[in-house]
Amino acid sequence: MPFISKDWRSPGEEWVKTQEGWEKKKVLECTAQRYPVISNYNNSDDNQQKSWVEGEEGDQSTSDDTVARVPPHCHITIKCTREIAGFNGLSEAVRRLDFTSAVRDVRRFNYICALLELLLGGQKLTHLPGAAQKLLLSMLEQLADQVAQSKQNLNALRALVVALSALREAERRACWGRPLGSRALWGHHDHAIARINRIASSIRIQEPGPEIVPKLHDMPEECIREILLRISDHRDLDSASSAWSVMASVCSEQRVWRELVAFHFTRQQTAGALKTDEKDADWKQIFHQLRKMYGLREDAQYAETLSLCRHCKCLFWRSLGHPCIADQCPEYRERLKEAGGPLPPHPVPPAAFLKFFSL
Repeated sequence: MPFISKDWRSPGEEWVKTQEGWEKKKVLECTAQRYPVISNYNNSDDNQQKSWVEGEEGDQSTSDDTVARVPPHCHITIKCTREIAGFNGLSEAVRRLDFTSAVRDVRRFNYICALLELLLGGQKLTHLPGAAQKLLLSMLEQLADQVAQSKQNLNALRALVVALSALREAERRACWGRPLGSRALWGHHDHAIARINRIASSIRIQEPGPEIVPKLHDMPEECIREILLRISDHRDLDSASSAWSVMASVCSEQRVWRELVAFHFTRQQTAGALKTDEKDADWKQIFHQLRKMYGLREDAQYAETLSLCRHCKCLFWRSLGHPCIADQCPEYRERLKEAGGPLPPHPVPPAAFLKFFSL
């Protein structure tokens, strides 16, 4: 016979009114990069909203006894069983992991771009709930603002804008020239897409004036070579070779492609593709041959990826960490020592991240 107590049903969630609408308290606690966590939620609604605005705008300071900072993290359900039943929501995970602020971090920028590209390219965005659609478009607008300010990664933004426009046109033809879903929601989307297109079209990259020295063309060939040796994408090498004759000369060197092969592939894979001595090998041809056979290292595209803790089943940014059971529970920590020590976190690329959700 089940035991029925006062909270035998779900006790519900605590909500806070924000500028973007009502949000769950537990979600706000995991957005420490943008907002402080307000611990005193027993005050009036006006005080709650005032505390939120102070954390959002940063114009007023909050005392240390009412603020506790928690790194962005998100617990997920790996496998549903009779004992553990759960559902992973994409919008809640995006808020908990603070993706909106992550677009302004140079280490996580490419990761967010790849995630948005997967959602827009596969037309998964239109199958998401309305709140998730608004949140992802807000991320894309934040990304466009970041590109406009930094004048970097313009090609990534243009690719996302093209995919977004193609998705919008496909939805217009979905049902007699009108998009499926709420008209008010798609009206909001139209305004957001128009703002994104306006930001992308207004970006102008100007060449630095003559007073800015030294320029790239003034650098010696040795410096150019050291720059190109640190490029992990072969497409960037092809673009660099078409930009300047000195870069074209350096990109044609075997050393550049040999280092690229060593970065992406193991020695066993490289040995299988070598048919002659290493001194006579065409490393560019070997690289493309191995790329077609094995593919490239996915983690090489991102300076930082999400990680999955194998102990508490939690997604987090590795550079920020997360509150893990292995650190908080002494008994669990002792059992880990007896078992050989804690397990390293597992990297989660964008495609693997989306597999946690029903899209």
